[in-house]
Amino acid sequence: MIIGLPKEIKNHECRVGLTPESVKELISEGHDLLIETNAGIGSGFSNEDYEHLGAKIAKTATDVFDAAELIIKVKEPQESEVKLLRSDQILFTYLHLAANKPLTQGLIESNSICIAYETVTNDLNGLPLLAPMSEVAGKISIQAGAHALEKTQFGRGVLMAGAAGAPPADVVIIGCGVVGFNAALIAVGMGANVSLIDKSKDRLDELKKYFSGKVNTVLSTEESVEKYVTNCDLLIGGVLVPGSAAPKLVSEALVSKMRKGSAIVDVAIDQGGCIETSRPTTHSEPTYIYKDVVHYCVTNMPGCVPRTSTLALNKATLPFIINLANKGYKKALSEDLNFLNGLNIIHGKCTQKEVASELGYDFVNPSETLS
Repeated sequence: MIIGLPKEIKNHECRVGLTPESVKELISEGHDLLIETNAGIGSGFSNEDYEHLGAKIAKTATDVFDAAELIIKVKEPQESEVKLLRSDQILFTYLHLAANKPLTQGLIESNSICIAYETVTNDLNGLPLLAPMSEVAGKISIQAGAHALEKTQFGRGVLMAGAAGAPPADVVIIGCGVVGFNAALIAVGMGANVSLIDKSKDRLDELKKYFSGKVNTVLSTEESVEKYVTNCDLLIGGVLVPGSAAPKLVSEALVSKMRKGSAIVDVAIDQGGCIETSRPTTHSEPTYIYKDVVHYCVTNMPGCVPRTSTLALNKATLPFIINLANKGYKKALSEDLNFLNGLNIIHGKCTQKEVASELGYDFVNPSETLS
């Protein structure tokens, strides 16, 4: 199979879909690799790193899309890339369609086969291809939030760890999945006063034990969310409903009651955000002030640490990419129902139930599309 690797073009997106090591594995399986020039440069991989393994370097993204049967990316295709997709071409990347109808419509019209990293599951109902980037984003959320709290960023001027005679920052994390857990790891390590809010008592008990009582655990209710959000310095939104738009758990009215100069980092912004006042931002302009609160809502947070992110992502995605290339999409997906859950769009049909429901499309069972 001819596998194409275009350079990411989203704002300050320096990750790359395949490392040289991954390319080496795919070539050893008998596949041809076509890499857009400088696709890996942001993650520290040169054209020569790919070329000496046997990959071919293409001058433009158009060259890659025109030749490849399988396109591997990191972030959702931008408008110019959607126009390059063709019928029966396979796209494997993060999509986050529930919060993006124009992209969904574009992919439907392309008649391509679109498989999303974030909806591939495992036998434990986990999300193995989303987890690596959720881990990175969770950890980044605290350092981004700490920076947003600095007075030079129009924050409260609060140090996460506090100091002699000054208390540490109050950090509230809503959602205790992979993002929330990793955010807590960093916040606790920095010496902040950390409160975790989740709807699962079992999960909260688990984390209370893990952190040896160094975190405050709170069962999620409307009352508890209001109490803790209005009394925090930094709020992390880490709520995830797989495949769906994130629920708005913090209203604009509640944000208006937060401490002046406090900060919000909405990690759920890829799925529309779980804070009502959130709107997508970029690494070029990561924050804005609303209701006297600093908002950080970058839609590709792990892109600011591309080397780490690319290595972590490839470790998770490579086995699935090899399966796709070796078996073709029909066999690879039909043999693995967890992998089949990643199929979002195929030949103009929406095969992801949550996306169809959110955006008003007819849902088609993915198994029916493979026959």
